[in-house]
Amino acid sequence: MKKIFTKITAFILIAILICACNAVKRVPDGKNLLIKNDIIVNGKSSNDETASNQMYQKPNSNLLGYRLRLNLYNLAKLNPDSTYQAKFKNNPGKYERQSKILSAKQVDRLGQSFLYKGVHEFLKRTGEPPVIIDTSKTKKTLLRLKSYYFNNGYFNVAMNYDIDSVGYKRAKINYNITTGTAYTLDSIRRSISTPALDSLYKTNPEPSILKSGNQFKTSDFEEEKNRITTYFRNHGAYYFQPTYVTFDIDTIGKKNKADINLIIKDNSIQEKDSSRTEPFKLYKISDVNIYTDYSPARAKSKIKDSTTYNNFNLYSYDKLKYKPRAITDAIFISKGGTYADFRTTLSSRYLNNLKIFNYPSIQYEVDKRDSTAQSLIAKVYLTPRKKYSFGATLDLTHSNIQDFGIGASISETIRNVFNRAETLEISARVNVGSSKDMANPNDNFFNVSEYGLDMKLNFPRILMPFGTEKIIPKSMIPSTSIAAGFSKQRNIGLDKESFTGGLSYLWSPKRYNTAKLDLLNAQYVRNLNPDNYFMVYTSSYDELNNIGSVYNINPDYVDSNGNLKINEGTTGFTDDVINDRTALRQQDSEYQEVESIEERRVRLTENDFILATSYTFTKTTKKDLADNTFYQFKTKIESAGTLLSAISSVASLPKNSNGNYDIFNLEYSEYIKTEFDYIKHWDFGKEKVLAVRSFFGIAIPFGNSDYIPFSRSYYSGGSNDNRAWQPYALGPGSTNAVNDFNEANMKLALSGEFRFKIFGDVKGAIFADAGNIWNVLDNVTDEKAKFSSLNDFDEIALGSGFGLRYDLSFFVIRLDLGFKTYNPAHDKGDRWFKEYNFGHSVLNFGINYPF
Repeated sequence: MKKIFTKITAFILIAILICACNAVKRVPDGKNLLIKNDIIVNGKSSNDETASNQMYQKPNSNLLGYRLRLNLYNLAKLNPDSTYQAKFKNNPGKYERQSKILSAKQVDRLGQSFLYKGVHEFLKRTGEPPVIIDTSKTKKTLLRLKSYYFNNGYFNVAMNYDIDSVGYKRAKINYNITTGTAYTLDSIRRSISTPALDSLYKTNPEPSILKSGNQFKTSDFEEEKNRITTYFRNHGAYYFQPTYVTFDIDTIGKKNKADINLIIKDNSIQEKDSSRTEPFKLYKISDVNIYTDYSPARAKSKIKDSTTYNNFNLYSYDKLKYKPRAITDAIFISKGGTYADFRTTLSSRYLNNLKIFNYPSIQYEVDKRDSTAQSLIAKVYLTPRKKYSFGATLDLTHSNIQDFGIGASISETIRNVFNRAETLEISARVNVGSSKDMANPNDNFFNVSEYGLDMKLNFPRILMPFGTEKIIPKSMIPSTSIAAGFSKQRNIGLDKESFTGGLSYLWSPKRYNTAKLDLLNAQYVRNLNPDNYFMVYTSSYDELNNIGSVYNINPDYVDSNGNLKINEGTTGFTDDVINDRTALRQQDSEYQEVESIEERRVRLTENDFILATSYTFTKTTKKDLADNTFYQFKTKIESAGTLLSAISSVASLPKNSNGNYDIFNLEYSEYIKTEFDYIKHWDFGKEKVLAVRSFFGIAIPFGNSDYIPFSRSYYSGGSNDNRAWQPYALGPGSTNAVNDFNEANMKLALSGEFRFKIFGDVKGAIFADAGNIWNVLDNVTDEKAKFSSLNDFDEIALGSGFGLRYDLSFFVIRLDLGFKTYNPAHDKGDRWFKEYNFGHSVLNFGINYPF
């Protein structure tokens, strides 16, 4: 097997070398393949990415120095049709012989098949033709570069180029640039014709982008235009545009300095064949008219219903279906107020957030009733969505439990439920999947399932018994959600039923910030098959069975093979050990191991009731999906059980035999949990992105609990975590993942990933993941699993590897191959690269990027 693998590897390497030597296969004689563009500024090579983007010609793309796409293109036949026909033209008898076997029509069609033509078309589409140096494009690049440096203040820039041969039919282009001294801004004056705008300019609290002493940059002038325009349009200048801002730049008699005169002329008005100018006017809003059921087809129809509420005029072509406040709360344009662009934008955002209208439109027209012509009528056109809408989805899923799954859901949305823009969503979902970690192994591929029912009622405001406008004004687009749900799992762990319910508030303190307060978040989890524990957690059973084979004294606890019976034998032997009916005593390590196994069994088979309150804050600078230079910070703090303990204490309720409070004969969980998550992306151009993520989370039990429920604990490993380990297979600490599903109450994770384009929609990545989980301040006694001091940071695991991604636009399919680089489960001094091989690697499948 090793010989075959060696031969295949050698063949691939030889093929690559042959292709590499043939990179100039399609470069005509007397021409050169472009290998590199070198921008030399004042005698030194420059890595200015923006300057590099001025090139009309760029070298063929490469993957780690290898021009894969060029070589794929060179493998293709450029005219496969002619090649196919030439084969028969040179040998007519061959065509006749094949025609007798296949028929002439089939022989002709064979030339259009994938084997003869399709494969070459694929190679041409996937590949990349050679970039041959074109001097006309080189000269055009020089003009672009000159403009680029001129726009950055180098008015006396001089440049030329030369072409250097670097091998047979290969050359690089050197762009030689002498910038001279950059010009700086000297005096800055302004000349604003309209007195009202001049006064506004003086009141602008934002400082000017243009400052004396700064280097001349055209981009600064554009920013200054936008700054001025934004301020003017937010203070009544409805007709003002950036084109009205111009600059007079004077360098006469100056040495590397420029005097700037900012000029804003009066408004230019076009009237038929003539034009005139007049000072800009600052507009007030005279009326706000809202059309609640508008459509283009009804534009000229008669209004049948109308009302006025808080100075808003509401109109309807049919009977008005909304309580006025539901609509007016979403409008930030007010009668008598000054026209402002930001109010229009904010109103559109809020109206969209209601999810009951399609594409709201806000338009303005001059109020003809105003003799001074300084008033605007705001017209808000709202097109309602259907009151009832049905949806269905079918998804392919992958998770830390399921290797592969198919999920389906149906949903019904009811809008404007109580005539105040509320939405009610009712959905049902079912998922069937395949898992190798199932509780009841069988021969079926689909061996796990889950189904559930969810309901969510959303209100576009804060529901509180007291006013919250001063704390959370409507400009923060607040909303309230009341949710309830039920789900049931089969053949997943111990099988579970889960009931959830909650009351939460969501708002946006700033444009790209969100805050969420889960005032009440209740979850009741019931294990349906707790007797199956040792069938699921087999490593715990194996450890207990090994101890039982030595210390068990009751023959009724074992089967014919001498193994502990499940559950009679495991329960009986554990009870004997803990109650000193065996030779084991508390100081013995085996006794402590049995005690630890039993503690974990009780914890994971107990039903859980969690009543939590949490606050989550998220800040991001990401503008849209295409933005690859941004950061995102998310923090969350959660407290569970505190309210129940306070009520129990005040009411002097009795405690159970464990010294804890019960609710519905069930000990509820009590803990405090906090998390910090930071993501940062850098875009280096040419679809190269560096992404990093750091995460820290800790959950501390207290009061009614001495451990964290499984559903609120942390695990490590998997497709979105440390990818060199399977889910739940890393940690805690240096324990070597002794359990089947390893979890703990503290987690640290650090990841870095460099992403790049390979060809087409296929992307690649090189990554490194570090982190681990530990137990801290809970009832776990294993020192290897606990975080006791800063020295335990040497238990941070490191995985590294590479991956492939295929971008389908609406989602990304991801494969990552991770290698254990530093494994804290090994003895110190034996942790680095101990398992750095394909035999111990982990292949993870994922949907979309991990961070």
